[in-house]
Amino acid sequence: MDRVRQGRSGLRRRIGTVIAVGAAGALAVTALAAPAQSADATRAGAAADVQADVNVAKNAGFESDLSNWTCAANSGAVVTSPVHGGTKALKATPSGQNHAECSQIVKVKPNSTYRLSSWVQGGYAYLGARGTGTTDVSTWTPGTSSWQQLSTSFTTGANTTSVTVYTHGWYGQSAYHVDDVNVFGPDGGGGTDPVEIPAVPSGLTAGTATSTSVDLSWSPVSAATGYTVYRDGTKVAAVSGASTTVTGLTPETTYSFQVSASNAAGESAKSTAVTARTTKGGGGDGGTVPKHALTGYWQNFDNGATVQKLRDVSSQYDIIAVSFADATSTPGQITFNLDPAVGYSSVADFKADIAAKKAAGKSVILSVGGEKGTISVNSDASATAFANSAYALMQEYGFSGVDIDLENGLNPTYMTKALRQLSAKAGPKMVLTMAPQTIDMQSTSGGYFQTALNVKDILTVVNMQYYNSGSMLGCDGKVYSQGSVDFLTALACIQLEGGLDASQVGIGVPASPRGAGSGYVSPTIVNNALDCLARGTGCGSFKPSKTYPGLRGAMTWSTNWDATAGSAWSNAVGPKVHSLP
Repeated sequence: MDRVRQGRSGLRRRIGTVIAVGAAGALAVTALAAPAQSADATRAGAAADVQADVNVAKNAGFESDLSNWTCAANSGAVVTSPVHGGTKALKATPSGQNHAECSQIVKVKPNSTYRLSSWVQGGYAYLGARGTGTTDVSTWTPGTSSWQQLSTSFTTGANTTSVTVYTHGWYGQSAYHVDDVNVFGPDGGGGTDPVEIPAVPSGLTAGTATSTSVDLSWSPVSAATGYTVYRDGTKVAAVSGASTTVTGLTPETTYSFQVSASNAAGESAKSTAVTARTTKGGGGDGGTVPKHALTGYWQNFDNGATVQKLRDVSSQYDIIAVSFADATSTPGQITFNLDPAVGYSSVADFKADIAAKKAAGKSVILSVGGEKGTISVNSDASATAFANSAYALMQEYGFSGVDIDLENGLNPTYMTKALRQLSAKAGPKMVLTMAPQTIDMQSTSGGYFQTALNVKDILTVVNMQYYNSGSMLGCDGKVYSQGSVDFLTALACIQLEGGLDASQVGIGVPASPRGAGSGYVSPTIVNNALDCLARGTGCGSFKPSKTYPGLRGAMTWSTNWDATAGSAWSNAVGPKVHSLP
């Protein structure tokens, strides 16, 4: 949103123009795999003697890349996905003349028994030991799409002090992955890396649950370098710290969670399970925002539009976004400074207006950013600073939530963290809105779109700015020019078909020709677009393949420019929004 009347229309028009131009035989092998043993069962059976044994393999989880390992013909490499434990694993790729063996010489004690195991995934995978001084051993699997444990044992000869342990694939077959190689037995004098598998995590607790996510935390485990989170027995996350948020869940569903600890020696058994139930879906407004809502931005500055107090804002508006929060010298932190130009005699008077609007059933939120906003959330520290400061302002002023209107870049990873931290503090009734530019919502790979999808379970509405943009692509791949009903409907379709719920999509337009540099459309066109999307009537040349009766509504920049034009926009669009099916 522009603090001044003219925005960045020239830049956006050039972007739109660029978009417009851009628019113009395997070996078959049949074999029986050695049965893979359960990790938990193996560890349970070894519980009686594991204290006397150590893992004599070095860099067993490949956390130090290929240190201590040798891979034939440079066939092996360390990857960060997929991994079984920790953050890295081995990927080895066979060829027609090379079965991609990776090996390590381990120090052992004569006349001793060692338990050899590893986790494998992908193509044919073998695990074995040679030079044992007795009988060399191996085991294998023809491949699996998920992690599987291979396990065997060997006994060293009377004069054996070192053994070669190895893993390999098969000639011409697909790549295989290996992680957490364990050679448990008496210390052969070579030292250990580390001494033993970490303990089973304790204190697993399920925290805040939303309709699609659950927060988990547990007590840190000494010597652990990472943790694996399981949902109903299936691995869903690998993290380095003692907490995580499991996402992608189904509303109103009960799940069971466990966690294990890992390091270079391997992975512990799973923790005691905890259960959590997700909440009912429908966004993050907690019932404070009507099914169909009108949003308006209130200007905390004087740029030539009618100067208003909040009490003067039309009752047609259900969500009033106070524009804007200000940045501080601390990255991510925001504050709010009431501009004397808007005519309040005191901050207390402003707070009273917020309370009165809320008492009338309205949501007053704080907008963060704007065309000249300089707030940046791009680290864990700045994400926490944002959440803490935003929550403090909600408490101080009575804001019902926040609006994200960052027009100068957005980091989806850390903004997601910030908004989730804020939601955890504010609770399920927090109102969360966004006002991206058209270029920000052209693809789900964009940072803004990613953020919206990441926080879908706590998101109230995305009111994209259908102005100051030039031509853009619609969901049908055709180019549409701003100022038409097709521009509004074909671009809204991208969000509606890209993962957002209809209740999370709104149409954002200027309240008058003076409210933006370009892109103003009459209230009649806005209403036609609303009817087209919700009812299938009033469409232009573009007609969506289905209707979206749950469409949230519309937004305007700004209530002040609306007042300047005699409230023509809100008086025309408000009733249409509130009468949607």
